[in-house]
Amino acid sequence: MAPITRKYVSSLRQFLTGQSSAGLVLMASAALALIVANSPLGDNYEALFHAPLGPLSLHEWINDGMMAVFFLLVGLEIKREVMDGQLSSWPRRVLPGIAAAGGMAVPALIYIAFNPGPGIGGWAIPSATDIAFALGVIALLGSRVPVSLRVFLTALAIMDDLGAVIIIALFYTTTLSLPDLAGAAVVIAALFALNRMRVVRLTPYLILGAVLWVLVLRSGIHATLAGVVLAFAIPLKATPGRPDAEGSSPLHRLEHALHLPVGFLVVPIFGFANAGVAFLGLSPDALVAPVTLGVGLGLLLGKPIGVLGFSMVAIRLGLADMPAHAGRLQMVGVALLCGIGFTMSLFITLLAFPGAPILQAEAKVGILAGSFLSGLLGYALLRVARRDMPATPSRKDVFHPK
Repeated sequence: MAPITRKYVSSLRQFLTGQSSAGLVLMASAALALIVANSPLGDNYEALFHAPLGPLSLHEWINDGMMAVFFLLVGLEIKREVMDGQLSSWPRRVLPGIAAAGGMAVPALIYIAFNPGPGIGGWAIPSATDIAFALGVIALLGSRVPVSLRVFLTALAIMDDLGAVIIIALFYTTTLSLPDLAGAAVVIAALFALNRMRVVRLTPYLILGAVLWVLVLRSGIHATLAGVVLAFAIPLKATPGRPDAEGSSPLHRLEHALHLPVGFLVVPIFGFANAGVAFLGLSPDALVAPVTLGVGLGLLLGKPIGVLGFSMVAIRLGLADMPAHAGRLQMVGVALLCGIGFTMSLFITLLAFPGAPILQAEAKVGILAGSFLSGLLGYALLRVARRDMPATPSRKDVFHPK
């Protein structure tokens, strides 16, 4: 396995630092939403986000419009990691890929066990890990967590995001409009034609991306997927004639430009708009409703069981290596942190239960409870867990070489 270069480690540290800080801001926005929703301002909170703003409500502009920018950044990160990062080779993809598969399958099975009937549409809600939230918790632990586990968690969460994007495209699509789909296909072809012609200016891509968003919104496919498609069309190669490949690459430039606004504006606004659950208005039965239990236990139990179980099987079979300098309890702690499912889980909730406020509220209670307990237990375990080896990385890769 190729060693991680100093430049790559530096870039990864910058990425992790930004995500960790954004996670802390997201925690604050979610807490504020809960406070406001359960205060005398609760009715105003609901009315604000359902107020019409042109063709869409404010809530729809946030969930369909602003979150398309979030998915654009997710797509850019997936493409960069797969083509030129931690997931650029099969040996590097094996452990986080297998762990991500387990971390999506087991929570879904637990949810379905509690919801074989009308609520089954929410099976994907506990399947995603919130990378910003999870790294925000790790940021509180400082040097107690080896770099290898941070890299593992980041790669796993990126795989999770890719899986969530595929799930949304395949299972949460409504009635389709063929004319708009045809128009979207033409725009997509134009985007990839720009890529093939090695156009490196971002402006043409962004203009076509805006047109694509409108067409996808009208087509019946969720509009945020336009952001992912646009990301995959952005060139990774640098501008011809400029030696600083990373600095002049269109993908790196756009990703760098989006990190701050997405991490500190888009996602916190989404969290504030969607995390507010008025507990006083809920029936006590909502706390033990099948949807609540399926989501909460899917995150709290399903995620760590799936991530840790599949990882250990892969390591025992020799398919992957244990992250370097990481103890087994630390692996358990990181697996627990994978149960923090917030942004993507809330997003899938809205798609799974459209027009069903009671089911949405139950799912949100499960998300908040499962994520809070997962984060608390993961933090506590990582705080007391001891490393197997010193955590200072050498010139070797962050995973033990075969």
